[in-house]
Amino acid sequence: MHFVIMGCGRVGASLARSLERIGHDVAVVDQDPSAFRRLGSDFNGRRVAGVGFDRDTLLQTGIEDAYALAAVSSGDNSNILAARVARETFGVEHVVARIYDPDRAQVYQRLGIPTVATVRWTADQVLRRMLPQGQATEMTDASGRLVVAEIQVSSAWVGRRLTSLEEATGARIAYLTRLGEGILPRPDTVHQEGDLVHLVIPRDRVPDVERILDGQPPQEV
Repeated sequence: MHFVIMGCGRVGASLARSLERIGHDVAVVDQDPSAFRRLGSDFNGRRVAGVGFDRDTLLQTGIEDAYALAAVSSGDNSNILAARVARETFGVEHVVARIYDPDRAQVYQRLGIPTVATVRWTADQVLRRMLPQGQATEMTDASGRLVVAEIQVSSAWVGRRLTSLEEATGARIAYLTRLGEGILPRPDTVHQEGDLVHLVIPRDRVPDVERILDGQPPQEV
């Protein structure tokens, strides 16, 4: 698959190397050509110098064939513009934008643009939002049967207790990440917008759990 990374800072370069290492085709765009030094001499992907939300620049990255775009430059406005151009002009379904302002990030999440909005964001957090569902496993048990995976949860579950997610899926919540902090949920903890939910799931049930949490929750009695 082809991935486009806007911004060749520490996270952008790490993303690009990680994606190439697992066999994907990668293009990186940055206004500063010297930033590409962070990629290392063994990086085989495209290096495109230019503005990441410019249509012609994106065409040079191969955006028309991209599976996903991550906008991880140092500017909130530039990142969200690039994500919107990729989605609205070129039809890239999978986009993620790095946003420093949490309030602004919530607005964009309501528009369907996933964001990473804390100073504690990592390349791994962005990567998990770019890869196809089911590839975002974080660890496995010794037998390989159980995985801990971050599963995307529909906004329809906001306000529901996390125990209802467990009841609906048969999975167990290992922990959740809220505003960059890891939290062990209590029985009365409710799902909030922007939460990242990490579940312990049998490997062969990951697609079923993703399907359930991507849909509407069951009606409460």
